[in-house]
Amino acid sequence: MTTLTLNGRILFLTSDPARIDAQLAGQDLTLAEAGALRDEISTDEITPIPVLTYYDERLGSYPYVGLECGGRLPIAANGIKNGRFSVTVAGKRYGKGSSREHSPVAEREAGIRLVIAESFERIYRQNADNVGIFTSTDFGLVERIARGEPIDIEELVASRDSVAAAILRSGGLLRYGRERMRKVSRHAPAPGAGPLTLAEKILARHLVSTEDAPATLEPGSGGFVRADWRFIHEYYTGMCTHMLHKEFGRPLALHDPATILAFEDHLSYSNRSPVHIRNGLTANVRHLSDAHRAFAEDYGIRNHGYLGGVDVAAGEGSEGISHAMMAENYALPGQVVVGTDSHTPHSGALGCLAFGVGTTDMANSMVSGAVRLTVPRSLLVEFTGQLPAGVTAKDLVLHLLATPQIKAGAGVGKVFEFAGPAVERLSTDERTTLTNMTAELGGFSGIVAPDQETVRFLRERRGVDFVVEDWMRSDPGAHYADTIRIDCALLSPMVASPGDPGNGIALGELMERVRFDIAYGGSCTAGKREDFDHYHEVLAWAVEHGLRVPEGVKLYLQFGTAAVRDYCIERGYLQTFERAGAELLQPACGACANCGPGSSTDAGQVTVSAINRNFPGRSGPGKVWLASPPTVAASAIAGELVSFAELQARTAPRQA
Repeated sequence: MTTLTLNGRILFLTSDPARIDAQLAGQDLTLAEAGALRDEISTDEITPIPVLTYYDERLGSYPYVGLECGGRLPIAANGIKNGRFSVTVAGKRYGKGSSREHSPVAEREAGIRLVIAESFERIYRQNADNVGIFTSTDFGLVERIARGEPIDIEELVASRDSVAAAILRSGGLLRYGRERMRKVSRHAPAPGAGPLTLAEKILARHLVSTEDAPATLEPGSGGFVRADWRFIHEYYTGMCTHMLHKEFGRPLALHDPATILAFEDHLSYSNRSPVHIRNGLTANVRHLSDAHRAFAEDYGIRNHGYLGGVDVAAGEGSEGISHAMMAENYALPGQVVVGTDSHTPHSGALGCLAFGVGTTDMANSMVSGAVRLTVPRSLLVEFTGQLPAGVTAKDLVLHLLATPQIKAGAGVGKVFEFAGPAVERLSTDERTTLTNMTAELGGFSGIVAPDQETVRFLRERRGVDFVVEDWMRSDPGAHYADTIRIDCALLSPMVASPGDPGNGIALGELMERVRFDIAYGGSCTAGKREDFDHYHEVLAWAVEHGLRVPEGVKLYLQFGTAAVRDYCIERGYLQTFERAGAELLQPACGACANCGPGSSTDAGQVTVSAINRNFPGRSGPGKVWLASPPTVAASAIAGELVSFAELQARTAPRQA
């Protein structure tokens, strides 16, 4: 294949739903006629949660069914197939959010061969490469394609790194891996290559060489690394297995299966998930679970499954969310950790390089032992000053998301190195909130240099006596793409308005306080021990002052792992939570992924949530405000958005 012939139509994903309606009805538009293109189309919109129960050609019926334009969802099932589209055109930061490879696979199966956008998120674009979809930022292609002009493949790959280009020429990563990754050799880092950032040092110790990818730390170059840990969860295992067996046959010879982990963390409450029940997806969920467990059993993979090994329909929770369990049980400073989820950087708080990959990347790594990446640059974020009372790591990251540099895309594809006196004083649980939400910042990963707090965490949580080695820090004079400095003393509790985590605003500046129906505390970002310390502090104060969750509001608290639940039991938190009116849920991703109690069921509902993202449809059809754990708990008591300090101030005069 030397040219890409696109016989189908061009679909402009515009901000005007009427123009999308017209295209679906058969009208062809020019770029000028399309008007304003939708920016920041997330993978939650390309393939919403219900679509993820499919992992084969059936996905072709569903691309863009969650796309929100003008307050509605104009694209229905089979709309793209029936419209015979082969090119999609959109605006900035296309494919942000989740690492779900279902999105480009759904596009491919519907007939899309090329996506043109002003910019792309890292994981989406890499996933598109891996499944054979071409991507471009050249809008000059639109008119040429409309004229029926074939496009030379070399033109489409000219701006890409050598590995991405080779993968696209091969028709996808697995075919490339089978043909060109039979020889993968470990690379010893060259001495005296500094000064280097911590991320560069870790990469240097894990780089491997292949036919097309000599080991290099040159930013922007394509390459491969050996990972110390690879993990997958049940939404992706069936797709991964399907890909592997289709390409390599069965049984498979997996590379170092002892370093591969499997987690069932998303769907253990699907029996109480409104969207799964309403759409009749219970059988599909059972099929995903069966495929996941079969893969783990067939290939001797350690699986962290449902509590008590219960059936998928029982809804008793899981051992824990993969990211939290990786930090609690596996990741160590200096390691490389990869997982099939955009929030894999969670473990970077321990001083390792952790990043999310798509299903094809994981499948290829399972047989080759090598994980694809584009060598990232680092961005230094220094949090200085004293953190005011009531301000948490969640407030720091919501503030960072709203800064002009980040909103302009300065963090896309970067390693966020979090440093400064304020970070040094944060616990590891709080640091994981920063690194976890690197996904929302658009970054490749997030990392905090290991220190004595890391040593304490490993000793107390895991019984590991770890010694921080001298190399485990960035060198003086190391080069960063940019530096962002934030004085924490100037910050206050933050919230993010519905639609995007970057819609941050200081809570004190919100003139009209929002009333809501649901308050949710949980997820990998906000289901840790210290998060539950915050929930308890607020709710214990409320109970002491005769307050509880008011009528008309539901408060859900969901543990991130079984260990967090046991911690809360030991400290006597559960009685306080119940007296305050909270419903307690066993560990699972739950409402964060629209997979359980706490999700909205109606577009008119409003939620205040401690989760990490609030893209349209992410946690049900309603609107989601993001906030920190103490703000969620305080708001649940007040029935409207308030900080804990505001709740206390409101209550004190009434009781004086």
